[in-house]
Amino acid sequence: MPKFSFRCAKVVRRSRPVRAAGAAVAAVLLCLSLAACGSAGQGQGSGDGKPVVLTTFTVLADVAQNVAGDKLQVESITKAGAEIHGYEPTPGDIRKAAKADLILDNGLNLEAWFAQFVEGLDVPHAVVSEGVEVMSISEDSYQGKPNPHAWMSPVNVQIYVDNMVKAFSKLDPDNAAVFEANGAAYKAKLQSVKDEMVQKLATVPEAQRALVTCEGAFSYLARDAGLREVYIWAVNAEQQATPQQITKAIEFVKANKVPAVFCESTVSDAPMRQVEGATGSTFGGVLYVDSLSESDGPVPTYLDLIRHDSKIITEGLTGAAS
Repeated sequence: MPKFSFRCAKVVRRSRPVRAAGAAVAAVLLCLSLAACGSAGQGQGSGDGKPVVLTTFTVLADVAQNVAGDKLQVESITKAGAEIHGYEPTPGDIRKAAKADLILDNGLNLEAWFAQFVEGLDVPHAVVSEGVEVMSISEDSYQGKPNPHAWMSPVNVQIYVDNMVKAFSKLDPDNAAVFEANGAAYKAKLQSVKDEMVQKLATVPEAQRALVTCEGAFSYLARDAGLREVYIWAVNAEQQATPQQITKAIEFVKANKVPAVFCESTVSDAPMRQVEGATGSTFGGVLYVDSLSESDGPVPTYLDLIRHDSKIITEGLTGAAS
């Protein structure tokens, strides 16, 4: 069941050091969030009277819009192309959050940058990943922690949809039947795109079924499609691609004769280009994970994201790319 929080903030001490710029932003946001606790009322709705649902990133916004239909106004805090892990909220973000009627986040430690501020707002909050079968990170300093990229499995996103239906129905009970119907229709599309993905990637020969990427963001997709996942770093962080990590990737690609390697749209592909140059493997293309593209780009929706990634991976590993 989604969790709803109505508490004002408690100042939480965190053991993890915060960069100076981040600390400055955090101080401003904390003041704004505490001020929001004293403001009258909860979300103010959109200009046309619809309740406002705020998501932490664009993928969630697209899924939520499919469930909400025309009954709710759905917005994303981060914009298309933003790197979600290290995002630093602005004062404008927290003001927008204070006026929302519902905030949705992925959870699984993805949006650590936002959690402390959500707790400081008198706004309902739902964690949409609740109930998924979580995979753990197996390497680096994050070993044993949950892999947050659960939305890279369309099967998991069906659970996201169920959580959204519950949260939206609580927010707007008069339209609960609409949300239920929209959710069922979208879940059918999710199952279809998952089946398409598995069918497409099944054409990759067994010896070539290794997905080598910059970040370990494809565990759930690899599980669905029967691929072996290898990556340079486990989670996007301030310091990426150590010489040891690049060397490890190079050794794997050489030993397994991996035909193509990939990188994500929100990070530099320079480390993977080093792997490409050292192994003779080709750079198979850019994959999307943490963000959709603009509306005129290759992945304006979540369904497009899964189709795009499946196509790029299949073409790269089979040598079919044009």
